[in-house]
Amino acid sequence: MNSADTSQDETEAESTPTLASPAAPGSASATPADHDYSPWLFPGRATDDQRRAQADHQHRLRQQNPGWRIGTDAYLSPLASVQAERLDLGDRTYVAAHAYLTDEVAFGPDCSINAFTVVRGSVRAGTGVRIGAHTSILAFNHTMDDPEEFIFRQPLTARGITIGDDVWIGSHAVLLDGINVGDKSVIAAGAVVTKDVPDGAVVGGNPARLIRWRVPPEGPTTTAAGLGAPAGAGQGAPAGAGQGRTGAEPARTGPADTRPADAGSAEPDPAGELRTFADRARAQARELLERAFDTDLGLFRDRPGTGVTVRAQCDAIEIADLLLGRAPDQLDEADQIQRLTSWQRPGGQIPELRPDGTQEEGDAGPRYHVLSVGYALDLLGAHLPHPTPSSALTPAQLREQVGALPWRTNAWNAGDGVDALATGLRWDLPRGRADQTLADALFGWLHRHVDPGTGMWGSLRDQEPLLVVNGYYRLTRGTFAQFGLPVPYPEAVIDTVLRHAGGERYFTPERQNACNVLDVAHPLWLAGRQTPHRRGEITALAHRLLGDALGTWHHGSGFAFAAPGAADQGAAGNRPGLQGTEMWLSIIWLLADLVGQSADLGYRPRGVHRVEPVPQLRT
Repeated sequence: MNSADTSQDETEAESTPTLASPAAPGSASATPADHDYSPWLFPGRATDDQRRAQADHQHRLRQQNPGWRIGTDAYLSPLASVQAERLDLGDRTYVAAHAYLTDEVAFGPDCSINAFTVVRGSVRAGTGVRIGAHTSILAFNHTMDDPEEFIFRQPLTARGITIGDDVWIGSHAVLLDGINVGDKSVIAAGAVVTKDVPDGAVVGGNPARLIRWRVPPEGPTTTAAGLGAPAGAGQGAPAGAGQGRTGAEPARTGPADTRPADAGSAEPDPAGELRTFADRARAQARELLERAFDTDLGLFRDRPGTGVTVRAQCDAIEIADLLLGRAPDQLDEADQIQRLTSWQRPGGQIPELRPDGTQEEGDAGPRYHVLSVGYALDLLGAHLPHPTPSSALTPAQLREQVGALPWRTNAWNAGDGVDALATGLRWDLPRGRADQTLADALFGWLHRHVDPGTGMWGSLRDQEPLLVVNGYYRLTRGTFAQFGLPVPYPEAVIDTVLRHAGGERYFTPERQNACNVLDVAHPLWLAGRQTPHRRGEITALAHRLLGDALGTWHHGSGFAFAAPGAADQGAAGNRPGLQGTEMWLSIIWLLADLVGQSADLGYRPRGVHRVEPVPQLRT
């Protein structure tokens, strides 16, 4: 990029020889105003008094904001407006006058945020990021779905912006919510960036498009989805390259593993693909279970190289039920029942296992253990031996406990808490261990506190929408779904979930994981049984997610929790195991049912992700 691509102030700023170099002999010290507008001058030219004044300023800010971190030799102009809940500035990072920072801002070392720059929302930047004056980095957005309501009164969405290392952002650029800016990339002055920027790309324009490569990619590559290709596509971007991925395509077992041999030339055959996939999964079920079984301990682990866990035993039972219609062959069914029931403490909780297979001391355990063990016992024709903690509450205590959950800051955690309470009642009500007034109190609270505008619990304005939507799944799974009750405001639920699923941060093929896809598939399936609202859009989304999911099966080892995208290669979540397999098998059923083809799978979830209400529950 030449100097015409950036404004004069940014070009002059970046021409400073060395950010931390001392002033040349005989040069005059910079005035305070110089530091406010050219903060990179501060380390080399500040007087002792100026250094003390900056140290005092930073000290006052840290006292007023205990969570803030300001690195060594960093400079924060007193003329900047910083209203951040969380601030993390790396060593030698500079914030100039009239910059405006809010919410959650984290910059690594050797970064500069020039005068009049706006950084708002959840923004994370790496090392050596240089931002020209008057740039806006806006990690949130207004919604405008309701034409009868003022836009400022409608919910915000916030997905966050991530900026890599060694990035130059020219003056007057605008970066919009939900994008990732790759390492060693350059954004021209005045660019409006709405899509991801690949590593090493130089982009500009409105909307921003690829101009050329600063660092040509290795192997086949494309621009980020929507950025377009440079004229000629000859500088590292071969003509005809597919859209939507950066870097070489990761190795994966794709559609060839699940489609008929002639599927490439024939019309799409979703039913045939589902049958082929299910037949393949059933044929490999014993192999993937054997792969996860520790013969020395007689227990399952999620995958080779990991420790034995309570959840792994339950995931193995769920997978065997889905694909084989029986308990896993590795352990006698009666022995499995005896082991699972012995793990519940009299107080109702189920502690985790130690590496040697024995249980940890104490009575505490993760909430999810009660769910997973209870449903695994269901599939084996048994039940939990002790009441759950839910049954010890009075209706007033239950309402108080639900009201105290973190609805405004972490709706996922709150939904998880409601799921645990409701599922405890699911086990205890049919056995006379709990009173029906507890269920009445719970559902009464939920009906009083649901947001009619979104159908959700927890405010979309106050937190990451992912937490609210994923929390909705956990909450409704344990309550309305298994108790067989209609969800409130199903049309609003569908609107909210489709809006969330339309973003690229979590739902492009290389970014998906089992939680995020399950947590949109199940709400759409649950609310969609009550209303035909936006049925065509739901079906189109389900077809797309289903195609993505079927292409990620690993031969002989099942599904990984996360999609096999380049960003996840080598990460634990990208390795196939029992958890990913159990979750994706259930997700695939839900997606297939949304497109009217679940019967082609030949299985139906009956455990944690069961799709029928529990018949014994009185509602």
